[in-house]
Formats: sequence, C-alpha cells, structure tokens
Amino acid sequence: MKKILLLIFTLASAAAATAQQELMISQYMFNGLVLNPAYAGSHPYWSASVLHRSQWVNFENAPTTQTFCIDGPLFGKKLGVGLTATNDQLGVTRQQEFALNAAYRLDLSRGYLSAGLRLAGANYSANLTDVVIWDTDDVVYANNLSNEFAYKAGFGVYYFERNWFAGVSVPTLFSSDQNILPENSDINRFFENHYYINAGMVYEVNPVMAIKPSFLIKYENAAPLQVDLNCNILFFEKFWFGAGWRSGDAMMVMAEWNITNHLRVGYAYDYTLSTIANYSNGSHEVMLGYDFGSNVKMKARSPRYF
Repeated sequence: MKKILLLIFTLASAAAATAQQELMISQYMFNGLVLNPAYAGSHPYWSASVLHRSQWVNFENAPTTQTFCIDGPLFGKKLGVGLTATNDQLGVTRQQEFALNAAYRLDLSRGYLSAGLRLAGANYSANLTDVVIWDTDDVVYANNLSNEFAYKAGFGVYYFERNWFAGVSVPTLFSSDQNILPENSDINRFFENHYYINAGMVYEVNPVMAIKPSFLIKYENAAPLQVDLNCNILFFEKFWFGAGWRSGDAMMVMAEWNITNHLRVGYAYDYTLSTIANYSNGSHEVMLGYDFGSNVKMKARSPRYF
C-alpha cells in the first residue's frame, strides 16, 4: 500500500512532471466554468453549483475534490463574470484555489463568441516528509510545504449556438509558483499548462427527447493525451441520463434531474479501468445547482442544453 500511495503522490508532484494538476470531474458538461473562463455569463440568468467528488473509494488517502461555481451576465449580457472556489486533495497534497472569471461576448450572425480571462490565487500544502521514498537524498521530499501561495492567470475562448458549442482553454497559462519549487531543483515551474478542447452538439429527436454527444481533450506536455467521450439523453426537458469513457482511466454513468426551472441535482459514477480497480470501488460525484435571476423563466420557453 505504501508503494501505491507513493505512486499516487508522484503523479501529483512537480518532480514527476506528469501531473494532472487541474481538476478532474466527470460532470464538467454541467459545470462549464471549471474548464473555461469564457463560459462565464453564457446564460441569460445567473447559475450556481456545488460539487463533491470522492475518487477511488476505499483507497487509502484517495483524492477528493469540492467545487463551488457561480456566474452570470452583466451590462446587457455583453460581459459575463464568475467565481470558482475549489478544494483538491490528493494523497499528501492539498490545493485550495479561488478564481475570478470574466468574459466578453460578441453577438455574431448565428451564434455567440466569448473570450475569457481567469485570475486566481492558489494555496498549496504538501506533507512531503510523510512519503516513503527509496532515494533518501532526494531534496524534493526533504521539507514539507505549508500554505504556499501562488497567483495564476488563464485564458479561454468559447463559441455557442442554440444546438452546439465548442471551446478552447488554458486554465493556468501563468503562475507565480517559485516559492513552491524545491531548493536546488532543475524544475523551472510547478504548475504546468493544461490545454482543453471541448465541443458538443444537441439533436432534438422529438418534443420529449434530445441527445447530446460531447467530447473533451486534455493535454499537458509531460503526460499522455487524455480524451473524454460522453453522450447524454434528455427526457421531457427534466431528466438527463448519460454515459462516457475517459481514456486510460474509467467508464462513467451519470444523471441529472432538473427538479424545477431553478433547482437541479446530479450524480456520476466512475468505474475504474486501470489496475487501481483492484483496490477501489470506483469514484462518486454529487452536484447541486441553482439558477436564478429575472430571466430564468426563459429556460422553459427556450431550453439551453449546455
């Protein structure tokens, strides 16, 4: 078990340079702001959500993630603003982050194009001395990190029409993370650039059913390319049911219930496909969302699928 925990931590550390340092959640298609700051204010109303993810249940020191997102339009819907707050724990590491997101939207002939900026502050801690290592002289693990603070900046572009969307984003394009790097290390930065490309389309089969296929491509220079493929089906404009596949990781099933025009609740389960499945019962996510504002009733007359 100690060897497995070391592997998990190594994947999360800068020394390995293979980290998926940005959030990984399965219900990203219902929480667009966590991927792309240009998503802020894309609805004519304000929207908020909270999410909890327990990854690799029954695995000792398994990752857990909590997110809070809120966004909405300002100034005649030309400007969108949003706030995200996250707590991400992986083994002996913990990162807490608060981010302000702002997007400017252009009204094109058929759809809308938004460009967004993300400014964040991250608080990072790591109990490195708790890790069992073979190389006892490795300076990376010589001292703990406690509440080390770093500024971050990211960027994104998002285009959408009523029945399809596409976005490109780099959530952390810049970071002031020199204080997190170990002394005498040849690593020149801690937080790596992660590149996201996602898109999807909605097919309105009939008045009671719509099908929404989508994909997400995630790339980081020192890690393998990862692809999420998903398909969700909406019934009676209230119930989403879907499934997906994440390369090298898991199969997912998920559901969302739009209880009212304002309130929605979601759940996702990941069935692990890697050897970690020998030690874990999969991953669980629960989400609660609330939409509000003077234009929220527009959802009933002209539903938005993303």
